[in-house]
Amino acid sequence: MKRVLAGGVFNILHPGHIYFLKQARKLGDELIVILASDQTAKKAGKYLFPAKERKKLLEAVRWVDRVVIGYWPPDPERIIKRLKPDIIAVGYDQKINIKGVKIVKIKKYGRYSSKAVLSHHSASSSSSGHSSSGSSNQPISKHLLLI
Repeated sequence: MKRVLAGGVFNILHPGHIYFLKQARKLGDELIVILASDQTAKKAGKYLFPAKERKKLLEAVRWVDRVVIGYWPPDPERIIKRLKPDIIAVGYDQKINIKGVKIVKIKKYGRYSSKAVLSHHSASSSSSGHSSSGSSNQPISKHLLLI
């Protein structure tokens, strides 16, 4: 059985994420997604939703077999040792340097990226007179359409 790992923050699920997860799953028999912890997402300036909420969204994707919240501080070697993947799938904008595991880069799907989707949403909200601003400690899920 071929085990594939993929990872990311996954603040919102957009068509680019779905494409990435589907392509990653095609690489093996099992897809495990390593989800960035809240601390990791905050440090990267990418925190929108708590990890438990992001985990539930990913678990609903049919190509995902299992979701594991990553360590803080991030420790790729430790998680790889624990999960023993055959392949690590990375997005077009991700970099990883792990010895002894095959790394497969998944190409970008269209113009989708979390940054582009959020920028478009913000611009649309501003032009329509709706504000998407709020407390940085509260999820903004009510402002986003998720697939």
